[in-house]
Amino acid sequence: MTDYTVEFVGTGETITVSDKQTILKACIEEGIAQEYSCRVGMCLACSAEILEGEVTQPAARGLTDEEAEQYALTCMARPQSDLKLERGVYPPSIEDDAAAAGAVADDD
Repeated sequence: MTDYTVEFVGTGETITVSDKQTILKACIEEGIAQEYSCRVGMCLACSAEILEGEVTQPAARGLTDEEAEQYALTCMARPQSDLKLERGVYPPSIEDDAAAAGAVADDD
């Protein structure tokens, strides 16, 4: 088991996370208010942009393969190196879905 440092850019929060533990679980244990909902890698509420480092997240079904290289679903992601993450940054697919939903709502 290896421990890594996970820094949340812009918040001043840093935690230690085991490579056997999800980032979300470590956040909850440390009292960090990380947003989440489904906890199964589908809703994208727990998204964070990976600024530095690598994660493994084989069950992150809500992300495309390309997005999984740039974004972590903290409910599924386990660190593979020290990380710098920016919370609350969502992958393009969710931003596109939100824009499309807004356009449909505007048409009503």
